[in-house]
Amino acid sequence: MRAFDALDGALLIDKPAGPTSHDVVDAIRSQFQLRKVGHCGTLDPNATGLLIIVLGRGTKLSEKLMSSDKVYEGTMKFGEATDSYDADGALVASLPVPPTTVEELNELARAFVGDQMQMPPMVSAIKKDGVPLYKLARKGVEVERQPRLIHIYNYRFSDYQEPFGWFRVSCTKGTYVRSLAHELGQKLGCGAHLATLRRTVSGKFDVADAIEFEQVLGLSTAELEKRVIPFLKLC
Repeated sequence: MRAFDALDGALLIDKPAGPTSHDVVDAIRSQFQLRKVGHCGTLDPNATGLLIIVLGRGTKLSEKLMSSDKVYEGTMKFGEATDSYDADGALVASLPVPPTTVEELNELARAFVGDQMQMPPMVSAIKKDGVPLYKLARKGVEVERQPRLIHIYNYRFSDYQEPFGWFRVSCTKGTYVRSLAHELGQKLGCGAHLATLRRTVSGKFDVADAIEFEQVLGLSTAELEKRVIPFLKLC
């Protein structure tokens, strides 16, 4: 069996707002002249936080790493609904926000805890006949989607200052947090969208152990090797 290379493994990146997950992959592939680079779980362009990058033979473990549970922190803005359910989308409704409290928001959030079938939003990376839904959405095309089984372990608000609420959610893979924001806004009766999102945990990995994306691009190959979690420690 071929010995593992120092760059066969995973790299924990703290992704900034702006680049797509694929932008991060492409930049690392180009910077270090690597043939095999992938990521484990897409973050929307304006989302930040933990992005697991797999390198070399580490790409064989992408499905396993991608299937892990996730923890997110973020803010949602009440009173404004958008077509993408987040701040990137076009405003589709604006309503007065009723007087509410953190306790009342948590009461609404508790209804989401447990198993549920979640309908993926049209603005998503899911593909229909090989075409990402978000590309169809940009053309004004809406297609039928199949709901997916997800599980919410915990969903709580820590603060509320109208019209913004700060929350933390623990969930299974494939959960669209912006859909949770949209649905909770509907329950409150005024609409809402996801304003900011940060992934803090994916499986056993924490963003506290990640390196900032811009820092990675400034590393030498030898320095990068020291940051890589070896393949055998990922199994």
